Amino acid sequence: MTDSMFHLDHCQSGRQALHTLSVTSKRKAVILNARLPDEQEVKRNEESLIGFQKDPSLSFRMTSPMIYKFLLSLFLSLVLFTSLTAQQEFTQIVRGKVIDMDSRFGLPNANIVLMKSNPQIGTSADVNGLFILKNVPVGRQNFQVSYTGYQTVVLSDLYVSTGKELVLEIELKELVETMGEVEIVADFRKDKPINPMAVVSARSFSIEETNKYAGSYGDPARMAANYAGVVSSRDNRNDIVIRGNSPIGLQYRINGVEVTNPNHFGAQGTTGGAITILNTNLLTNSDFFTGAFPAEYGNALSGVFDLNMRTGNTEVYEFWGQLGWNGLEFGLEGPFSKKSSATYLASYRYSITDILEKMGVKLNERARYQDLSFNLNFPTQKAGVFSIFGIGGTSGITKTESDKSQDDWTFATHGEDLRSKSAMGTLGLSHNYFFNASTSIQTRLSVVGSMVETRIDTFSVINQTPFTRNGERSSEVKYGVSTQLTKKFNAANVIDVGASWEMYDVDYADSIYFHHDYKHQTGIRTQFSLVQAFAQWQYQISNSFSSYLGLHYQYFTLNDSQLLEPRAGLKWQVNPRNTLSFGVGLHSQTQARVMYFVQTPLTDDDYALTNEQMGFSKSLQFVLGYDHLFAEVFRIKAETYYQYLYDIPVKESIPQYSILNEGTEFFLDRMDSLVNLGSGLNYGIELTLEKFMSRNYFFLVTASLFESKYKGYDGIDRNTSFNSNYIINAVGGYELPFGKKKNRALILGLRVSWAGGRPYLPFDQQATVDAGNVIFDWENAYVPRHDDYFRTSFRVGLRRNERKFNVAFLFDIQYRANYTYIYMYRIDVTNGEIVKDFRMGWFPNSTVRFQF
Repeated sequence: MTDSMFHLDHCQSGRQALHTLSVTSKRKAVILNARLPDEQEVKRNEESLIGFQKDPSLSFRMTSPMIYKFLLSLFLSLVLFTSLTAQQEFTQIVRGKVIDMDSRFGLPNANIVLMKSNPQIGTSADVNGLFILKNVPVGRQNFQVSYTGYQTVVLSDLYVSTGKELVLEIELKELVETMGEVEIVADFRKDKPINPMAVVSARSFSIEETNKYAGSYGDPARMAANYAGVVSSRDNRNDIVIRGNSPIGLQYRINGVEVTNPNHFGAQGTTGGAITILNTNLLTNSDFFTGAFPAEYGNALSGVFDLNMRTGNTEVYEFWGQLGWNGLEFGLEGPFSKKSSATYLASYRYSITDILEKMGVKLNERARYQDLSFNLNFPTQKAGVFSIFGIGGTSGITKTESDKSQDDWTFATHGEDLRSKSAMGTLGLSHNYFFNASTSIQTRLSVVGSMVETRIDTFSVINQTPFTRNGERSSEVKYGVSTQLTKKFNAANVIDVGASWEMYDVDYADSIYFHHDYKHQTGIRTQFSLVQAFAQWQYQISNSFSSYLGLHYQYFTLNDSQLLEPRAGLKWQVNPRNTLSFGVGLHSQTQARVMYFVQTPLTDDDYALTNEQMGFSKSLQFVLGYDHLFAEVFRIKAETYYQYLYDIPVKESIPQYSILNEGTEFFLDRMDSLVNLGSGLNYGIELTLEKFMSRNYFFLVTASLFESKYKGYDGIDRNTSFNSNYIINAVGGYELPFGKKKNRALILGLRVSWAGGRPYLPFDQQATVDAGNVIFDWENAYVPRHDDYFRTSFRVGLRRNERKFNVAFLFDIQYRANYTYIYMYRIDVTNGEIVKDFRMGWFPNSTVRFQF
């Protein structure tokens, strides 16, 4: 569960439609379970219209006594358990694969040594680069990995536990210049991106990192909000703003496949939601990009999550169970048989709210969700490696006020019933084949789908019979095929080329009751495609100097938009402690697909698709970076950036509007008649001070100063909705091993976030009352600001290793003081009263996890 409540916001304005239900022809739509009212009903409903900027909220909460009793019982149970078993010294197996960083080919006979072991524990990789280290003591350990002609690396403070083997994929960089008997040793930088083509604005993260940050809830997006230049858009969703860009500009990839919004309670065209569908227990080390990314990434403006699913254990069967506010989860992995190297990995999660409701706990809203993730891996002797992977989830929430007393309605004289459900799923098949040690090809087939259905009924004191005001039924299915060829000519030259084709089958329908009739904002089923291709070359001039060149191309069949996007980068390691980097690139993105089909009403019940010819939004990005190592585990990094956005959709009749301000709600405002005549500008500086985990503690402190501006149709500079000007984050943690054999640990964590107040679009109160529906004060668009945002999260936990399993209890407390993101901002159209709700206070969150 996120924050002190779990809720959905759905907006409506005179332009927004949130629930249609089926389209029978170009001109006609049928509203399910609805009827056109007679004139008396129309009058009553017009008197009870509810105004929204970013519409009604849904919230889930339990009473405080119930929360604390539940958490206290879990905590006491764990403490009692940890005192019942004897102290023993435990060991674990560490296995994995050593590969070439560029070609991804296994390195036979690579040496792996457990540092400071006496007698020494070590091994050599087999012909495929695979290795097994036995009898590794439980706790944080350091490993050294070496191979002739490659840079030796040290992996520091990796956590070894009972109940689950530690599986590693270790990348070594081939040296361009060898230095005789001199061995070049470097600590494995935990922030270093996995993609060797990335030179700026990129870092990797691990499963442990995602789970160890206080207040991240095992969510990659909420974890990334601790990084420089990144901030959560609001507390009840995991949309993230990167360098002042709309969250719509973010792209998610899983195993190389672009996926639609991987979150529960998402909306068409957005990238966030209340709960993530991504399960970090199935992920391995992955990359996160915040700008000027390599040419293989297209159709994104602000950033990319390049997520990788790990493979199941090839030797033993392992299981885990987890209970917390994010749900009840079970997972398993292992080989299909002892005679085969094929493996499975799967996990299923069910919402805690539904469990509590079935136990008789009374909730304000009925929120339900469940998800499934899996990865099946099939290596062969000669045909390469085949994988079948997938994620998917369903969610639904119901909030009704018609069955409550008037005191519990949204407004004193108005109420509503809201029912919403959503689903998304991704299924992929990949094939990875090595022609030789330096040449490989990877091919993927995929199907990605999403669906949203919403219905809002309104009623008033005068007429308490719910009346369907608006609704939506929309779906998208994407069929994709892609291929990528990698060729490593030598230690200095690596080339990647690839292409992809994605065909979209979309069905959009939504409408709103407005001025005595239902207005259909979308109503179409059609197909179109996006074709992309890229080529990129990395030239390692020396061991300390590398360059990158890339070119990306994309073509959109709906309106024949196409663009070539050059990318380039340089990286110079001045000495072992100091590194300079530079990146530049042109990036483009299609608009949210539903926006191409917004209808503009014409005479005689006809309409025009005035958005269909919108071209790509484009962003020219420059990044300059400096990285200094005080020690192998302690660094400071600075990056400055400049982004010029152009060909941004704007609207002539509302010259202050820009699509750059969309993307943080449970809807997209259905604006019609948009043209690519707007622009935007983001620039700033980011600082990162980071100590990686060593000596039982870590910390990360980031600060960002930036400006984010846009120009609408009138060409006037204004703040974007995301121009908070500054962001400061600090997160850290400490582990205190205790017990005779140090097989227990006390876990402490702290996170503090402070950001400037975000600009917003105010209401025109008098005009709203006069018109009887919401009117915005566009003349003062994004001039006023909400208060600054301040939030703290504290974590305390216990971890215990036993011979056959391990158990962990984590308890997070989150506090939002008088400065927080606004939870609800609405207007009553009958009297012009503006209602703001911040939902301040404490929010506890706990997790119990078993691995065996």
